[in-house]
Amino acid sequence: MNKATSTSIVTGGNGRRIYKRYIKRPMDIALSIPAIVLFFPFMLIVALLVKLKLGSPVIFKQKRPGLNEKLFTLYKFRTMTNARDSKGELLSDNSRLTEFGKMLKSTSLDELPELFNIIVGHMSIVGPRPLAEEYLPYYTEEERHRHNMRPGLTGLAQIKGRNLLSWEERFELDNFYVENCSFRLDCMIIYLTILHVVKRSGVVSDEVRTDEIGEYYVYKGRKFRSLNEERSEKNV
Repeated sequence: MNKATSTSIVTGGNGRRIYKRYIKRPMDIALSIPAIVLFFPFMLIVALLVKLKLGSPVIFKQKRPGLNEKLFTLYKFRTMTNARDSKGELLSDNSRLTEFGKMLKSTSLDELPELFNIIVGHMSIVGPRPLAEEYLPYYTEEERHRHNMRPGLTGLAQIKGRNLLSWEERFELDNFYVENCSFRLDCMIIYLTILHVVKRSGVVSDEVRTDEIGEYYVYKGRKFRSLNEERSEKNV
């Protein structure tokens, strides 16, 4: 984060502490309950389409590290089929991701069930995104600070580039948010998230390639991998 950006979105230290300790969680509940009521009919329609186009189960469940790296079950609409090869092994993610699934991901509709994660206290509306459990051994000590807050439905990294950022850039933004979380910053992130979803910005190309290390995609000459594969590659 540059100095100009940080000073424009960060409020006083006492205000930030009060907000994080006494206001942020009640605000999550106050916003997510009406959101569930508002979107519930639409979620039922999406669930039906997922059932018809992708099969069961409709909800994808996966363990993710949350606050203080405590694991919780993340809920999302499934975006992939159960297609398998002749040996009965699941095909690659890219092979199982249908056009309908791509649409759900690019519009973030697959994230709607995470509103229930917010209600029960596993997540917040704004915070560092919950990443895969298998990434835990690959964080530096500084990067692990991203788990000092509840993970979010959206976050600072999502409005600053989403999947077009390097892992180091994402974690720098995550840690900046953890240190500078405020009401003003959360409102800005929520507002810009809505704009990004409408414009579908930060959505990468669907083309995924494979090499001896694993799957990756290329955007403007930059290669993007999962965290574990990228850092394993660097250590080779």
